[in-house]
Amino acid sequence: MRLLACFVLSLLVFALCPPMEVQAVRIKDIASFSGVRDNQLIGYGLVVGLPGTGDKKDSVFTLSSMKNMLDKMGIGVKSSALKIKNVASVMVTARMPVSAKPGTRLDVTVSSVGDASSLAGGVLLQTALKGVDGKIYGLAQGSLTVGGYSAGGQAAQTSKNVSTVGLIPGGAIVERGIPFEFNQQDHLTLNLRSADFSTAQQISERLNEAIGGSFARAVDATSVSITVPPQYRNNLVPLMASVENLEVTPDTPAKVVVDEKTGTVVLGRDVRISRAAVAHGNLQITVQEGEQVSQPGPFSQGQTVVTPKTDLEAREEQRRLVMVEGATLQELVDGLNAIGATPRDLISILRTLQASGSLHAALEVL
Repeated sequence: MRLLACFVLSLLVFALCPPMEVQAVRIKDIASFSGVRDNQLIGYGLVVGLPGTGDKKDSVFTLSSMKNMLDKMGIGVKSSALKIKNVASVMVTARMPVSAKPGTRLDVTVSSVGDASSLAGGVLLQTALKGVDGKIYGLAQGSLTVGGYSAGGQAAQTSKNVSTVGLIPGGAIVERGIPFEFNQQDHLTLNLRSADFSTAQQISERLNEAIGGSFARAVDATSVSITVPPQYRNNLVPLMASVENLEVTPDTPAKVVVDEKTGTVVLGRDVRISRAAVAHGNLQITVQEGEQVSQPGPFSQGQTVVTPKTDLEAREEQRRLVMVEGATLQELVDGLNAIGATPRDLISILRTLQASGSLHAALEVL
């Protein structure tokens, strides 16, 4: 009932909004400049100082890593003599912006790859962070911040959140910058997050109007190419700052998104339904099995007999045909509410309407 109430409230909010009014948004909220992106870094390291919550003794890679590290430090020790309950093998990941320079601090995520029970209280030893090209771009080290805990004994155990993943704010230092000559470009490309020809064409027209010339053109449904005007050559920041703050009204195709796991249905603004008659009802059959005991009369030669008993009940909801037509979102919502459909019923109704050709929208099931 709570889910149904939230869904009906959401539909009412959409229904009260004017059907054709669309909020203008900034270009930076629906598109990004090509080349201005993050690069993923990864590394393998060791977390030490754990209070007995590290990897178990059968973690071969942790033993091997400990021995190799001590050998490099000039400490010779046998693998059988190492105790690793205070050590955990981890993978270290970070996101490096293209504009990061040597000395820039990055946040890193540390995740256990062995059978450690918790990383709380641990310290990450110096770990090299590499890019997809195999080159080292940063070094990570520092104390972990873990947002959970795990504790227990032989008969009980308790935990909160995830204690085998930790964060080190500013724990990585960039050692190598990405070779990208930003201001040397004579062309810029805007990449739309949602492909749409109408939106791409609208952005190009808005850019030409703002810059004052034919400098932008829509290449395809997701890309808009911009020729850098002469006054912005070798100084692209003012141009990009102006472009990303221009406002446009994005257009999107009609779509209905259905999440069957939670019963959530989201209807897009431009969803339409042709005139159709809908009847929706449920058939419920209940079968109950029981036993009856038949006792013989006194002083008779009969025997006690157990006989099966079956109670069968069939109930079917009697719902009439309801005419549904959605020229606007409000009319569509009113028609579906007239049927008395729950979110689970809407999923079945929308699928049937699409199969009949009455639903003029893409139906996406998560």
